[in-house]
Amino acid sequence: MSHRIAIVISRFNEKVTSGLLKGAQAELSERGAPVADADIFEVPGAFETPLVAKKLALSGKFDGVVCLGAVIKGETAHFEYISEAAAHGLMQVSLETGVPASFGILTTYTAEQAFARCADDSHNKGREAAAACVEALAALAKI
Repeated sequence: MSHRIAIVISRFNEKVTSGLLKGAQAELSERGAPVADADIFEVPGAFETPLVAKKLALSGKFDGVVCLGAVIKGETAHFEYISEAAAHGLMQVSLETGVPASFGILTTYTAEQAFARCADDSHNKGREAAAACVEALAALAKI
C-alpha cells in the first residue's frame, strides 16, 4: 500500500538539513512512497516544526509526516530548550492526531556530528526518520 507522506524541513542549518532531506526522499522512494515537491514544507527552525506537522496531520491529506531539522549546541541553553520543545511537540502531534510524525531533528553537540549524520550513506538520519514513519504506518495498519 502506498502512503502519502509530507516532509517538514527546517531551513536553519540548511547545509545539514538538505542532506537529511535527500536521505528521506531516497528512503521514501525506495519504499514506494515518493514525496512530491508540493508535499515538502519549509519552516524557519526546529521550534516551528511541530505546529506545521500538526496542521498537516489534521489536514487528512497525509498518512504520515517526516520532520527534519538540526539543532547544534552553542554556548547558551538555547539548544536544550529548542531540542526539548521539538521532541515533545512532535510526540504530541502523533499522540493527538494518530498520524505518525517521525523525529528526524538532529540534536548534536558539534557541527561535525551533524554532518556525519546527514551524509549520503546508510547512517543518514533523514533516511532513518523516513523509515520510522513508514514502519509506524505498517504497525498501525495491523491494529
